[in-house]
Amino acid sequence: MNFKTIFKSFKNKDMLKRIMIMLGLLIMYRFLAHIPVPLGEPTTFQEAVQNLIEKSDFGNFLNLISGGGLTTFSILLVGISPYITSSIVVQLVTKAIPSLEELSQDGETGRRKISQWTRILAVPLAIIQSVAYIFILYQSVIASNTSLAYTPTTADWLLSVTAMVAGSMILMWFGELITEQGIGNGISIIIFTSIISQLPATLTSLGASLFDTSMGTLSLFGWLNLPVNPLIFWVIIGFIVALLALIYFLVKLNEAQRVITINYAKRIHGNSAYGGIKSILPLKLIAAGVVPVIFATAFLSLPALIGQLLLTIDSNNTFAETLMTLFTAPSANNFAVYYPDGITPQWFFYPAVYFVLVILFTYFYTGIIFNTKEIADNLQKQGAFIEGTRPGLQTANYLGKTISRLNLFGALALGVIAMLPFATDYLFIVLTGAPVGLSISGTGLLIVVTVALENLRQLNSRALMVTYDEYK
Repeated sequence: MNFKTIFKSFKNKDMLKRIMIMLGLLIMYRFLAHIPVPLGEPTTFQEAVQNLIEKSDFGNFLNLISGGGLTTFSILLVGISPYITSSIVVQLVTKAIPSLEELSQDGETGRRKISQWTRILAVPLAIIQSVAYIFILYQSVIASNTSLAYTPTTADWLLSVTAMVAGSMILMWFGELITEQGIGNGISIIIFTSIISQLPATLTSLGASLFDTSMGTLSLFGWLNLPVNPLIFWVIIGFIVALLALIYFLVKLNEAQRVITINYAKRIHGNSAYGGIKSILPLKLIAAGVVPVIFATAFLSLPALIGQLLLTIDSNNTFAETLMTLFTAPSANNFAVYYPDGITPQWFFYPAVYFVLVILFTYFYTGIIFNTKEIADNLQKQGAFIEGTRPGLQTANYLGKTISRLNLFGALALGVIAMLPFATDYLFIVLTGAPVGLSISGTGLLIVVTVALENLRQLNSRALMVTYDEYK
């Protein structure tokens, strides 16, 4: 990464224009995240949203990637999740249907059609999600015996759902504008901004614990007393060191790859010889990225959401209470409710299932996006081969075995990263008697590091392009 070239590129008008467009759209996004949904008293529904987040890990994750839009009951409550879901569904369907796979490989025209279908599918998904959220929140308000200033009419419901769907579509449009007119992938940058915007919550939580001097103050060499909690001070120091080590580990994990040497057969056409060269085929350690973690979170959140919906209808439903108890992620928000006696074996049920699902979904999704037979066929058509391996089926088997071995370590690494919030909470429970709510989990940190590295690469590439004439 050449930061000198990047800083030099800021003199270029096109580069400055792209950066200003990106920053302007991100500022508008953060402004929209504080406009409430036009339904009743926003404060009343914000309390219901907070209750939803406390009882649903998926709600917590959606709040994270929507930049707090869920907590503030804003028109961006649904966020970018319908577009993400639509992209995943279209990608899976494209791989499953041969005709769509051919269309996706049909140059720019095919990719535009696939993108258009993704946008179209995102609209009904946003409508369904908006209706579901409004219904659950309204039922939660009624179940909590909170009196509303008025009873919403059909027109009120339509207006609120329309506002939420419009907010989701505007956010999708912002993402595409950043991709086309700015720098980097717009959707990734929006998610990155959403996660970073939650940092003040973590700093506030840690600061409140740090300056709680009820257990004494920190003495430095016996001649200076700092008005901070001595235990929490050293815990935070250790946390910062661990965070830096984790970021370093995530960077290495994201950049790790197995390089396979590809040989091209020498061909003679007339008096000219072609080929006879070597190339490389890089296989990423975690080809699936953070998608397995998102899949696992969504899969585990379904029983809890069903339980919550059943409880809003019948508060004495024991089956719903069991679902809520087993499939609610242990956190600082629900610790006092679900674990009044401290850590019990029940605490480890959700993390254990979560860890197993992350590993399973890593293998599943990698198998979909990494087609070894297709890669082997393409290499054979190009007259390329892996040394010591026959082209065709043997090459496909070799690539399959290699990616399976990479997946083993990659899946375990993803699982460990997903477990970090639980490990941190466990540590704070042992030290202070209660967990601390971290707004950025291991998954969120992985997304931040991945997006930051990818966008730095794109920024460096564009900087090299606009400053190319200076190096001639």
